[in-house]
Amino acid sequence: MLGSNTMKPKNNGPERKFSWQTFLQQYSGIITLLVLFVFNAIFTPHFLSMQTLNINLTQVATIVIVGVGMTLVIATGGIDLSVGSLMAIAGALAPMIFMSEGLKDSPYGIALAFVLPVLAVTLLGLFNGLLVSKFQLQPIIATLVLFIAGRGIAQVLTGGNLQTFTNPAFQYIGMGKPFGIPFQVILMVLIVVLAAWMLRKTVLGRHILSVGGNEKAARLSGVPIQGIKYAVYAISGLLAGIAGLITIAINSASDANQVGQNMELDAIAAVAVGGTLLEGGKATIVGTLIGALIIQLIRYTLLAKGVPDSVALIVKAGIIVGAVALQRSRRA
Repeated sequence: MLGSNTMKPKNNGPERKFSWQTFLQQYSGIITLLVLFVFNAIFTPHFLSMQTLNINLTQVATIVIVGVGMTLVIATGGIDLSVGSLMAIAGALAPMIFMSEGLKDSPYGIALAFVLPVLAVTLLGLFNGLLVSKFQLQPIIATLVLFIAGRGIAQVLTGGNLQTFTNPAFQYIGMGKPFGIPFQVILMVLIVVLAAWMLRKTVLGRHILSVGGNEKAARLSGVPIQGIKYAVYAISGLLAGIAGLITIAINSASDANQVGQNMELDAIAAVAVGGTLLEGGKATIVGTLIGALIIQLIRYTLLAKGVPDSVALIVKAGIIVGAVALQRSRRA
């Protein structure tokens, strides 16, 4: 009947109810970072000064740069323990180049000091990819090779000696401040933006995530598995090389025993806290940036309150455990 013909609303499925638990899980990183920022802004003197901001960003820049490469490796289901040693190799090579007799005080020497060390460790990163993809070694074993041998290579290159230098042109990468902003912070932001765009918008990014999500399915879909693994380990090596140059530029010295020490742990911690799945298949570059900032702010907060740095290391370990537990609850 015409009078009884009523329209019923379409049922498009069950309505999604707002859940505080889901919200906190999804935005836990940003919330934690905001809480730390507000706490320090209120209770830590001079926290909002430009000097303090620059100090924190400078200290976190190398961790983020290395963490970006680590994020890509972990996204494929791998791990890279060699990044600290690769930093040491790059840091050992650069002064040897620009302080050599033929290239001393030459712009060509500075250019080569930037290019050759980074190229060298990129090739070593490619070697990691070769061990993982071609020889089917587990990533933790494959990269353990250069974790051990890489620092030995750096020590052999320098004869175990501290290399000190003063070279404003080279040191600009670590001490320059265009527009009052540390150059390495600008470089960090550019690398984060470029890597985030690549991961989300390019075929390479989709292939990286597909390899980590389901390698067998990716292979059946025509994804070049070996090429992808070569690429992520090479990128990780390249970024470790850049971080190594920044480190020695800041310190005006290269110490093969100290450059990049424990950097692999800091990078993995930033990736885990940032929300990237350690099993692969899902990754967030911006999350790695947030994770590194959280770890740095927690350390800064504890030191500002007179807590020893040794305690800060224990807290960092607790944060990693919490991040992994949060990942498990998200999947559940």
